[in-house]
Amino acid sequence: MRRAVHLRGAGVAVIDGARSFTWCAFADRVARLAGAFAALGLGEGGRVVLLSLNSHRSLECFFAAIHAGGAITPLNHRLALGELCDQVADARPDVIVLGDDFASYRGDLLAAAGGKAALVHAGEGHAGEGMHSLDALIAETEPLPDRGRGGDDLAILMYTSGTTSAAKGVMLSHANLVANTANTYGELGFGPDIVHLHHGPLFHVAAAARVFSVTHAAGTHVLLPRFVAGEVLAEIARTGVTHATFVPTMLRAMLDDPALASTDLSSLRILSYGSAPMPEALLREVMAALPKVGILQSYGMTELSPVVTILNCRDHLPENHGSGLLRSAGRPVLLSEVAVVDVADRPLPVGEAGEIVARGPNVMLGYWNRPDLTAEVLRGGWMHTGDIGYFDDRGYLYVVDRLKDMIISGGENVYSLEVENVLTAHPAVSQCAVFGRPHDHWGEAVHAVVTLKAGIAATEAELIAHCRAHLAHYKCPRTLEIRDRPMPLSGANKIWKARLREELLSSGH
Repeated sequence: MRRAVHLRGAGVAVIDGARSFTWCAFADRVARLAGAFAALGLGEGGRVVLLSLNSHRSLECFFAAIHAGGAITPLNHRLALGELCDQVADARPDVIVLGDDFASYRGDLLAAAGGKAALVHAGEGHAGEGMHSLDALIAETEPLPDRGRGGDDLAILMYTSGTTSAAKGVMLSHANLVANTANTYGELGFGPDIVHLHHGPLFHVAAAARVFSVTHAAGTHVLLPRFVAGEVLAEIARTGVTHATFVPTMLRAMLDDPALASTDLSSLRILSYGSAPMPEALLREVMAALPKVGILQSYGMTELSPVVTILNCRDHLPENHGSGLLRSAGRPVLLSEVAVVDVADRPLPVGEAGEIVARGPNVMLGYWNRPDLTAEVLRGGWMHTGDIGYFDDRGYLYVVDRLKDMIISGGENVYSLEVENVLTAHPAVSQCAVFGRPHDHWGEAVHAVVTLKAGIAATEAELIAHCRAHLAHYKCPRTLEIRDRPMPLSGANKIWKARLREELLSSGH
């Protein structure tokens, strides 16, 4: 942040609705809040838990926790209270910060923290009993000098989304976040003139890491409390947003919003996407709707801070559309080494699928309180992602499935992403999810769940026939559900396959 103050002290740092702060004013608020956190008991290496929708106060908590020598722990506000309590009990924070929507959780979360954490209210309303007002703390506290933490010191303790298993606390260091900035800065075209929209939740690593990258650039942060397609479009036009990041479900919602055609998006330079597989048909729709916007994909995971490969804007140009690149996750970034290995961790040749592994300064410190899991995934100095992929002869990585999502039907491997790409190419399909269901004869059978675009009809038989026209028979869904309600989403806005699988099995079908 010192760099941002030096480069653009009088420039706008944060826009949050009708409020805005210069970098000098924002840095002063952060230093004062850091002093308050320290006075409330935040020690060196301690944690500040944050449970809030996006706001300028959320950003202040991110930087104040670190400024005071601690780490920030943003929690997924979409979790049930019991799940949040489990994570608080695991993190053992010194301070718990709650937004307006979550102040009623204070008693349960304080108990989960062992009754010793300070409670801070970060919102517009009155601070509840036993809570300190964040704004009052800033007004009443003198600025604290930066404690100067860095390198391998813990900066963020971030719990994974838990879409495939129980959430784990991922420890990311200052060095991890600096490496991620170095890995993405140039390809994103970052500089002091950027205006970045934060509409995705800051408990998601892509959004959290971007907070630090935009600050390093001395750019401007624009905050929306949550993603709503029409509000995102309006905010891009209102504030002159130049950069924004989306997951595929968000892009689908924006394409379907009637306001898209009439909204001035001329300020938008780069739209980046990731965090979930992007159907090629959807990507082509986005590029057709926004022909003057640079499109960029990043691939990675929380444990990698998060980016390890980028499919850059040049790779998305029309002259490359026929080369298969749009199905790729791109090439490894500057400071990350990526490989594909077999079950014995031996490197595989070009074109052969195996587990994707990565190493470099962006790899996490480990899992909080889980040395067993840390040792399991960091074997031989490589982070084992649990994703299946392969390299082509140009060095582009193709991600074909999660190891846990791969379907084995009659001894044949079926990659769900391949089937999903075929289904989303059908003109009636809006979203889909493919996974395995138990089968007495084949072990697993391919099952698909789809939602349809408004005003376009299709039958289960028609969609299965569409798959059979493009895929080997064993890869095609044996059963298919046309869903008449929204797909369940994880906190990161990914389609929650585990929930769909649970619904299927509990229905007895």
